[in-house]
Amino acid sequence: MKYQISTKYAWYNDETTLVLLYCIQNVPFTFDELPSMAYDNPEVLELAKKEKSWGIEEMYSASMYLMAEECHPMMFELELENPELMPLE
Repeated sequence: MKYQISTKYAWYNDETTLVLLYCIQNVPFTFDELPSMAYDNPEVLELAKKEKSWGIEEMYSASMYLMAEECHPMMFELELENPELMPLE
C-alpha cells in the first residue's frame, strides 16, 4: 500500500502560530512555522481558518500514534505516492 502525504495551513498552539502541517493519510506528523510575512497573506489566513487548530499535546499524540503504528514517514521507510511533499529536514 502506498501512503499519501498532504500539506495544509493551520493554526498551532492556541492559534498563536501559523504553520504548514505535513500529514500522512490526513494525520499530522510534523510542521514548519511560517514566516511573519505569511500572516499578511489573506489566502493563507483563510485556508488556515478552515482547518482545525492544533494544540501542542494533540500534535504530540498524533506523532506518537504514527510511531506506534510504524507509520511515521520521518522515522520509518514507507512507500509514498508523493515523496516530493516530505519536509526537507
